[in-house]
Amino acid sequence: MKGLLCGAIAILAMTQAACGGSSITPPPPTGPFSDASLKGQYAFSMSGVDLNGAYIARIGSFTADGSGNITGGLEDILTLSSGQPASIVSFTGGTYQVLSNGRGLIVLNAASGGGLQLNMMMQSTSTGFLLQTDLAASSTGTFNKQTNADFTAAALGNPYVFEVSGVSFSSQTAAPIGMIGKIIGDGNGVITGGVMDTNDGHTTTPSGATAIAPGAYAMDTSGNGTSFGRGTMSFNGRSYAFYIVDTTHFKMLEEDELGGTSGDALQQVGPVPTQNSQFNGSFVYLISGASVLGTQGPVARVARFTTDGNGGLGSISFDDNNDGGYTHISQGSNISAASYAIDTGNSGSGRGTYTFKASGEGTFSDVFYMISPGQAMVQETSKGIIGNGPMYAQAAGPFTVSGSAGNYVTIWDGVQLGSSTAVPYEEDFVGQYALTNTASSNLAGVIDYVELGLSSKTLYTNVGLGGTLTINNQSTANNHYRFALSGSPSITVNFQAYFVNPGTILMVCSDNTRTTAGIIYPQ
Repeated sequence: MKGLLCGAIAILAMTQAACGGSSITPPPPTGPFSDASLKGQYAFSMSGVDLNGAYIARIGSFTADGSGNITGGLEDILTLSSGQPASIVSFTGGTYQVLSNGRGLIVLNAASGGGLQLNMMMQSTSTGFLLQTDLAASSTGTFNKQTNADFTAAALGNPYVFEVSGVSFSSQTAAPIGMIGKIIGDGNGVITGGVMDTNDGHTTTPSGATAIAPGAYAMDTSGNGTSFGRGTMSFNGRSYAFYIVDTTHFKMLEEDELGGTSGDALQQVGPVPTQNSQFNGSFVYLISGASVLGTQGPVARVARFTTDGNGGLGSISFDDNNDGGYTHISQGSNISAASYAIDTGNSGSGRGTYTFKASGEGTFSDVFYMISPGQAMVQETSKGIIGNGPMYAQAAGPFTVSGSAGNYVTIWDGVQLGSSTAVPYEEDFVGQYALTNTASSNLAGVIDYVELGLSSKTLYTNVGLGGTLTINNQSTANNHYRFALSGSPSITVNFQAYFVNPGTILMVCSDNTRTTAGIIYPQ
């Protein structure tokens, strides 16, 4: 997922509409948030594209004093178009402002000059979404409050499921890549082993389960380790910088000559399935990536299925946006060979696979690693598709609008494919809204977004957000979320939305003008 900004934009830009007129007036900010809500140290990670259309990623840490001041920070940033290795940037200070609805602006001042400007949407005082708004690149990501006492090698003495994605290099050419797996830290600087899967656009088939040889990790000794939770690790021929959130979570950025990837690692907890009978229930997953065949465009997929505890899939509902071509698949006689398998050869890894065939559409397949009984990371292994994403156990339905009423934050990332656009635009959005229990126009809020092309770049802030959530009779399958954005241009974005639970939703745009994936969380 990715995002945007403009270093010269004043705080006032946060309270004014984007360019052009407005058909939807943003509601006055209301809520429990203030500058005091952002206090402490936060790890962040972001990825997207730069002004040359090349992959860019950063991870880092900043400290907020609870009174509108950034007192310091550090980041690792990788820009593949520069041809240079990742660099470390120190932030000497900065400012921030948080409105009562959790919407905010952060300005980080670099010691070397310049800096980074970010719009944010706070989900809570400990986490939220970030959107780069200095228009030097288009990137989005997340931030999480850090536990400073865990800035030690001993804190990583756990098994972790990781997911990273980005770009790989081969013979001077770039291709998308995704990697997921499980690594085991011993708390003393050694990665004792694990297993992983790689899907590299340079190869014809995914790697399958690959053993992870012993590796190493270490905290920085320059002071960046104890001050910001920064360290480095290496395994299976790749090198990463990392920033610790706490013992359960760290953020990763690949820094080697093989390419560039970024993502997160989460502690594996609770019993994970070791055989098919232990993987039983309803699950929802989201994939964001790209095709390396045919049109070679962006791909976003969201789906739901049930497992029977005996290797069979059922109740499949699948929505796919492949470079603007939208397809919906529902379980029926058109579905065959629908199965799953927990990997018994790597027992305890939490690894599994699933696949099904759809008449006229081909074979769809994925590999996953369970983080816990209710959460996993997924990698697409369908032919020619490179992509990763989250998977969750789905709560029991039915789901209703009244049962979902409340405040939400959302993030969307993708590509605008309008016919008037010679080169597709990167588009990234972060927003906040309230959902009410009405029959129509049942949401109202505000959204910030950027459109970044090779010849133009546009920031839209404090845009009015309206629309509707319509739940179908099979609420556990695909539902319709329509978002209407005011301003000039006014746009409507239609999503196929799948409930994880009454407050968490995974979704994919069903319009032919954009390929976009999104996530909604309760605020």
